Amino acid sequence: MARRGSLLRSENGQAAVELAFVLPLLIALLLAIVQFGIAFNNYITLTDATRAGARKAAVSRFAGDNGASAVAAVKAAASDLDQTKLSVTVTSTDWTTPGSDVSVSATYPFSVNILGWSVTSGTLTSTTEERLE
Repeated sequence: MARRGSLLRSENGQAAVELAFVLPLLIALLLAIVQFGIAFNNYITLTDATRAGARKAAVSRFAGDNGASAVAAVKAAASDLDQTKLSVTVTSTDWTTPGSDVSVSATYPFSVNILGWSVTSGTLTSTTEERLE
């Protein structure tokens, strides 16, 4: 009878049970960090692409394409993003006058999913303005 009581009080396997309780939370947290990192990387890529597009628009005012080269520059700089989801707009007050403002805006959708559960989603937007040279 004494042997049976010692088996009930044994703590063998306690760490495995605690790990089984905590491990799903740790995995979900790790996946959330990865998903937010991917969304942030997409935002940084989008911001750099709009900067490159605005620079291209600022120095090519005599090209006569009204910003088409800037759109191409944005898409080339954001080659890591899905090009079908990337939206780019280029506007200027006057394409022929030096010192006029040119604005390049780009949008890209994002979604943060953790284990099939959508935490958040929306649209990343970046706008860069420069003056025509």
